[in-house]
Amino acid sequence: MIDFFIASLPEEIEILEKLGDFRGALKRIDEYLSMNLPPCMVLRLQYEKERIFRLRKEYSISISKAREMLKRDLQGVKESEIDAWLNNGWLDCRKIDKKMRCFNRFEDNLIFSSPSLSKRRVKKKDTRTNELILGTLIRMNTGEIKRYRITAGIKLRIRKKYEGEKFRVWLPVPRENFQIDKVKIISSSPEYLYVNDGEQKTAYFETKEREIKLEFSYEISEVSGGMEGKIEEKHTWEKYPHIVFSPYLKNITNTVTEGMDDEFEKARRIYEWVTSHMRYFYVKNYGTYENIGEYAATNLKGDCGFHAILFIALARISGIPAKWQSGWFITPYYAGPHDWAQVNIDGEWYPVDASFGNLKRHTKVENEFYFGNLDAFRMIANDDIVEEFSPKKKFWRSDPVDNQVGEVETEERNIYYDGFSWKIYLKEMKKI
Repeated sequence: MIDFFIASLPEEIEILEKLGDFRGALKRIDEYLSMNLPPCMVLRLQYEKERIFRLRKEYSISISKAREMLKRDLQGVKESEIDAWLNNGWLDCRKIDKKMRCFNRFEDNLIFSSPSLSKRRVKKKDTRTNELILGTLIRMNTGEIKRYRITAGIKLRIRKKYEGEKFRVWLPVPRENFQIDKVKIISSSPEYLYVNDGEQKTAYFETKEREIKLEFSYEISEVSGGMEGKIEEKHTWEKYPHIVFSPYLKNITNTVTEGMDDEFEKARRIYEWVTSHMRYFYVKNYGTYENIGEYAATNLKGDCGFHAILFIALARISGIPAKWQSGWFITPYYAGPHDWAQVNIDGEWYPVDASFGNLKRHTKVENEFYFGNLDAFRMIANDDIVEEFSPKKKFWRSDPVDNQVGEVETEERNIYYDGFSWKIYLKEMKKI
């Protein structure tokens, strides 16, 4: 668990990091760790060393390399344009070890900041997925709801050979709830030891093989309106460190829902606020953020998980049960990780996908649909954030918040995302 984020970093360490002096920050952390500190602060500082390791990975592109990439990938880019983007903060860069480095996905975030730049991309975006979604929404809005049998899987490959070491691997598995049932594991290579049916469902492996594959099938229904489901007390609680009822989030909630008593309308108003104020941006590894809900509300930007966590926090503050869902968005044309939420009104759970309904990125058609409706292009593996695996991971998780592409470690170390590759695939999507 990562609730040690309730402890703030000592000011001098924060200053060194902001200055980009990560070596100095690490040295000062070690000096602090030699003191007699509260256990929570010890864990916070130990994790900060891991967080610095991850930030170095996330900001790996030099300014000169970034300039080359922009000239290669966008038509007619001039040096003066790049200078302007740097000066106005549109290029996500920061000092790392006293040198300016760019975030690995800075190009995509630049286009999110200035959508007109998408027309200048040398490599045009594949629009088939968007067309498929829009066609599905239009059909579902007429009342035609379909059900499918999905066969899909994930392949994971560990890039480096670790002599003599055994790998411990956790891969996501579909959960039988909400719109999914009849889950069946078809094959795995090597054989998994067992499936943990917790809030973050996984198949667990112990192996010396560097390639691991898991394939399964499930049935899934499109959703129009609410579905009955169990409400637990935790669906109204804070969940540290990312769902926290801070004064700022309470202020937003009170402002947005002022004078309203109907819970459905409250939830709808919160959704409208999130989808009209948030900008879609790729973010760093979730493990580098101290409080995702507060960050999203302060910076008004983030990816699908940031949209979902902010919505959940505001809904819970208003007294409405809300919970997390995540896994994959998976179609014949695209497959990748995705997060969304659910909100409970009068005993029924309604799906809420605030990032797919984002008005700064999509149209009113998507915005109206993704509050209370959901397509069937989903594999749901997770029903909560910041959950333990079984067996418990020995080292820090690569993603301490969620699990969509797997976790890997040896007896000696965690294997971070740059140490393995993954591929999610759809084998068959059959209407039933």
